[in-house]
Amino acid sequence: MTSETVFTYGAPQLKFGSGAADEIGFDLAQFGARRVLVVTDPGIAATGGPARIAEAMGAYGVEAAVFDGVRVEPTDASMRQAVEHARETGPYDAYVAVGGGSSIDTAKAVNLLTTNEGDLADYLNPPVGAGRAPERPLLPLVAVPTTTGTGAESTTVCVLDVLDLRVKTGISHPRLRPALAVVDPELTMSQPPGVTASAGMDILCHALESYTARPYDAYERKRPEQRVPYCGANPVSDMWAEKSLSLLSRSFRRAVEDGEDREARTDMALAATFAGLGFGNAGVHIPHANAYPIAGQVRDFRPDGYPAGEAMVPHGMSVSLTAPEAFRFTFEACPGRHVRAAELLDPRTDRPDEASEHLPLAVLRLMRDIGLPEGIGGVGYTEGDVPALVEGAMKQQRLLATAPRAVDEEAVAGIFTRSLRLW
Repeated sequence: MTSETVFTYGAPQLKFGSGAADEIGFDLAQFGARRVLVVTDPGIAATGGPARIAEAMGAYGVEAAVFDGVRVEPTDASMRQAVEHARETGPYDAYVAVGGGSSIDTAKAVNLLTTNEGDLADYLNPPVGAGRAPERPLLPLVAVPTTTGTGAESTTVCVLDVLDLRVKTGISHPRLRPALAVVDPELTMSQPPGVTASAGMDILCHALESYTARPYDAYERKRPEQRVPYCGANPVSDMWAEKSLSLLSRSFRRAVEDGEDREARTDMALAATFAGLGFGNAGVHIPHANAYPIAGQVRDFRPDGYPAGEAMVPHGMSVSLTAPEAFRFTFEACPGRHVRAAELLDPRTDRPDEASEHLPLAVLRLMRDIGLPEGIGGVGYTEGDVPALVEGAMKQQRLLATAPRAVDEEAVAGIFTRSLRLW
């Protein structure tokens, strides 16, 4: 085998800072856009933020319509509804996503399917879908996150639940990456504590998984046409992950405790941006692969801070619930990286003698402090559910291939079983 010697890096244009959202009309005009669709969810729409952003575009000669039907934790059905709305009310010159990962991912799907032929299922990652690549360029997409966590404003993927299969999967292609990420910390001030905690764990796992991912030079050499956005841990993604972990260390708990803490909110927005710039190129692995069935097979768990009456395990929460055990499993592949990550996240010196416990303990301490469930048992799963969860996780081969250790069904079953109760 000839080892890889090349890594790739991609990122959207970025505008960051308080008041950045006020300038979106100007930015759209630079793309030549004159008619755009703003994609958001009912909860964000109720704050008035999307309407204000849309109205402000008029000063730059941009006409904006608003679609506020995004489903939190989107499904194939909700995305098809959004696509149909855009087809019926379009054509548009560009799209603007205002919201969390659900809105941004929905806008990515809308952009893909209004510029390219085919059905949503054609583009879903194998083995769930056909993995078709878009043949035509997409329109400019401006992503405006209102939650600090998903990193969707930086990445080439969109994630959704496939209802009939009860599995979460996604679409991945470089053309899905937004043309511009507008990160305005002021838009995150209304996040409830539960949403801040869950979304923040998504930031954390993005940073930790990309930092501990299989290195790019551990893969077999690829031909140019074989290169994919997730190329493995590399020097550029490492830099972003380390900076993200440092920001989380000083501000994550503060942001959950006091949503009005502007410094902490700004740090969290920066941490999410940095982690997105890292994992959007290096990739993520076991915690994210496990998160898909945890979210997709939920029965009756209802988290604080999310739409009332709707059973769900928010994405960031579902990612975190097996993370400590996942990092115990991956430790032997790259001990130094695991120890370094623990030092960045939790600078305290009262660590156990076993180096393999440093990172799991740092993550567990944080989870307890911000009020997350004590494991997958805390969101309704039992030992009897483990085989179905394993089956769902093993379908995420695109992610599992990025793990620094080979992952089989036995290993995943052990991680799920030990994650039923973390403390």
